[in-house]
Amino acid sequence: MDKGTIIHIDYDLFNAETEVLIETTREEVAKEHDAHDENRTYSPMVTVVGDGRLVSGFEAHLVDAEADTDYAFDIEPAEAYGERDANLVETIGQNVLMRSVRDPETLAIGAPVEIGGRTGVLQFLSAGRARIDYNHPLAGATLRYSYRITKVVEDRTEKVSTLLNMNTGRDDFEVAFDGDDLTVTTPEAIAYDQSWAYAKFSLVRTLRDHLGVGKVVFREVHEPRAITEEE
Repeated sequence: MDKGTIIHIDYDLFNAETEVLIETTREEVAKEHDAHDENRTYSPMVTVVGDGRLVSGFEAHLVDAEADTDYAFDIEPAEAYGERDANLVETIGQNVLMRSVRDPETLAIGAPVEIGGRTGVLQFLSAGRARIDYNHPLAGATLRYSYRITKVVEDRTEKVSTLLNMNTGRDDFEVAFDGDDLTVTTPEAIAYDQSWAYAKFSLVRTLRDHLGVGKVVFREVHEPRAITEEE
């Protein structure tokens, strides 16, 4: 797959050493491993090849992958979430922990906590001391992926719509090309989304890097408010 290709991937992720299922996009696999979440919609992951959205070992494997082919391979920690670092395990006073969390009632061993803008896992809490592990939960683990590229997005307009959905979670944009120039009509509600300003500039960079678009226009339309008879 060439860099910049937009693809849909069905995958299963296991801890290679314990064979425990960590994540899957396939509902039948989740049920098979007693990990099914009824509140989740299972569907293929959408990603841009070479865009750094995946761990480096997975990105490297996609370069030689083909659509509609099943793959299974292991990724060593160095190309996944790194080795565990003992320096990222810290002990703090229990009073510091209590002042840092919003709701002390939610504290539990193995639960995530945020201290000073860093998120870690509470490993130990006793005798006025707390131990926090700031390593990634999968640090030190060898990962086993099985995956299949179920779709390669070819249509230019669909590529833009897919990128918009990936970055905003919305599918109500209108997309139109005039040669290489692109106009995106935004849904009115997105004007109230504080993250839209950042997402917009990130999108322009991605569109130019991977789709070769020229001028990009984001068009806002605010329809007049309908007045009812009661008003």
